[in-house]
Amino acid sequence: MNILIIGSGGRESAFAYKIAKSPKLTQLYIAPGNAGTGQYGQNVALKVTDFEGIADFVLANDVHMVVVGPEEPLVKGIHDYFLAREDLNHIPVIGPQQQGAQLEGSKDFSKEFMFRHNIPTAAYQSFDQSNLEEGIAYLETQKLPIVLKADGLAAGKGVLICETIADAQDELRAMIADAKFGDASSVVVVEEFLKGIELSVFVLTDGDSYKVLPSAKDYKRIGEGDTGLNTGGMGSISPVPFADDTFLNKVEERIIKPTVDGLKKDGIPYKGFIFIGLMNVEGEPYVIEYNVRMGDPETESVLPRIESDLVDLLEGVAKGDLENRSYTVSPKTAVTVMLVSGGYPGDYESGKEINNIENVEDSIVFHAGTKEVDGKVVTAGGRVIAVTTLQDNLFEALQQATADAGRIFFERKYFRRDIGFDLI
Repeated sequence: MNILIIGSGGRESAFAYKIAKSPKLTQLYIAPGNAGTGQYGQNVALKVTDFEGIADFVLANDVHMVVVGPEEPLVKGIHDYFLAREDLNHIPVIGPQQQGAQLEGSKDFSKEFMFRHNIPTAAYQSFDQSNLEEGIAYLETQKLPIVLKADGLAAGKGVLICETIADAQDELRAMIADAKFGDASSVVVVEEFLKGIELSVFVLTDGDSYKVLPSAKDYKRIGEGDTGLNTGGMGSISPVPFADDTFLNKVEERIIKPTVDGLKKDGIPYKGFIFIGLMNVEGEPYVIEYNVRMGDPETESVLPRIESDLVDLLEGVAKGDLENRSYTVSPKTAVTVMLVSGGYPGDYESGKEINNIENVEDSIVFHAGTKEVDGKVVTAGGRVIAVTTLQDNLFEALQQATADAGRIFFERKYFRRDIGFDLI
């Protein structure tokens, strides 16, 4: 089987690593990939939203399956594009069609979906230019802190937690009237603040049956002790120690089953991954958000723990017989530490040569923001490399991943040395 992965980050590196192990694989392509994905397959210089270019490549190279990594091509309708073309509609795309992708593409859509299907989540109201002044007044009736979410995709920057009413009112005006996040904040969801511990649960579904993938917890803040600015993710661990069988059973019964059943009831076909961002509030799960793809850096911790053939599972999604496919998970703990460019998540420089990757022997090195220039691997993004290790327990995994993160060098490299230590 020839497979094409769409994307270029650490998530897609993890997919390439896992898919390359499948006995069902003939040839793997990654578009556009990065300096590390080439060891698993062939990189292809295509943009993730160049649907026509992707289609031409798929047909020219006899690709049998397309696995979509990032959210943007899904929200823009890559799956629908394939279905609409007679020469492409027999090729399965792993990732929802545009309607299902609205679970991530529109916060308002996803909140309406959750309330319609009685899925536990925070109370909310949505506002736009037509009722902005109502929104300003509404904020005065809410408890602090208050969460404001841009309705559309805002590259992970569209969520604000406001500590005062005045700040919330100023930010709501800035988001709607001044287009602080562009079109993404033309509608803003004002949401109740939930206090608890965050984690993520991932589901793979063919639209009828599903497999619950390993839980994970990521670390968003740039600074140790969870301080400083939010990032795309500084590391992750899997499994999550406090997500025991009792808690995960609640997640499955109250959230996963109603989500998959709700999509069917609403007539929304869905073949792919569902990322459920959760808040554990005193042992009770609430949905913070849906994503319609795997998370990053959580994927780098989750996929190495899956012992089954991932291609076989993806084939089950495509053919609609996922429930019959073998699925096992390693009991080991995975820890991922992200190496980032100095200055990230603010201004940073790229093009710094990366050395000593070959000296990492007890962890997996997943490239994220890297490229190859004149035979050298250099930085090409804020988040540069994810170092993942699997060990028998959390403490050993933390030690190994942190030690191996220290073995790789590039100018102004930074990484957190406390990923997962809050759980020991």
